[in-house]
Amino acid sequence: MNPARREPLLWLQLLGLAALPLEALLLLLVLAGADPGPLPGFERLLAWALGALAPAVLFWRLPPDLWSLLLLQVPLRGRRPEQLRLSALQTALPLKVIAASGAAVLLPLIWMMDANAGLAWAWSPLSASPRLVVLLVSLPLLSLMQWHWHQLVQTLWLFSQPAALVEQSLPLTQAQAADHRLNLGLPLLLLPPLTIESPAPKPEPTSQPEAATERATPPQPEPSEAVTEEPIEEAAPEAPAQAPMQEPEPEANPEADADSGGFIVEAGVAVAPEETAEEHESPNLDPKVAEGDGLTS
Repeated sequence: MNPARREPLLWLQLLGLAALPLEALLLLLVLAGADPGPLPGFERLLAWALGALAPAVLFWRLPPDLWSLLLLQVPLRGRRPEQLRLSALQTALPLKVIAASGAAVLLPLIWMMDANAGLAWAWSPLSASPRLVVLLVSLPLLSLMQWHWHQLVQTLWLFSQPAALVEQSLPLTQAQAADHRLNLGLPLLLLPPLTIESPAPKPEPTSQPEAATERATPPQPEPSEAVTEEPIEEAAPEAPAQAPMQEPEPEANPEADADSGGFIVEAGVAVAPEETAEEHESPNLDPKVAEGDGLTS
């Protein structure tokens, strides 16, 4: 950024845009205080030469100090290097030509105002005053207009310069600033530089499809937090279950049955043999039949 834009005193110099029209109106009221003399053209030229041309020649040699407001100024010892660099740019030839052109503009302005000043005679603060008094009062007003014109042109010129040009210029010394600049006012101004902060960049709005995809996709774990999965060992195929072998049934041993007293031994346990139904239903009839063999039928 151009260092000139951080100087509050240069921004105050822009008040000349509002002061110049007011000073022109006040000049009209002053000129309306007396009627023109026998040589109005000569009087106008004389007032212009003393009030506008002479200050323009002085300002060509000694430019008005940038850090002066006529009544107050920045002290030489309290000026920063940036302020001295800006003061060094006041000697540019285009700037001097533009500033000196203000004197040429004031000549037709005075001529027109003095010719039509009678219309504002009722509001003039110097009504019924001699012509010489009116011309003498108009001289400081013309010089003041010339001063504000120079300060306004210089400020706009510095604002338009690139920052690289200001940084490359050599700063003036305090002695050079005192000898080659017109310093007017009491050295009482000490204003800190302005701090201009750049706005923060606004976040770019995300489109709706991207926001939807971000909501749909689950958050992926970070590499450091990823869980290491161990491979699962496949179980070996089981062998088909074999049917249990049946133990062979023990063969019946009649001798063992006889020895066991008629009990059947199975798996080490004696079991009594089941009686037949015939043995329980009828008694043995064989002896009775044998006794009756002799009977006749």
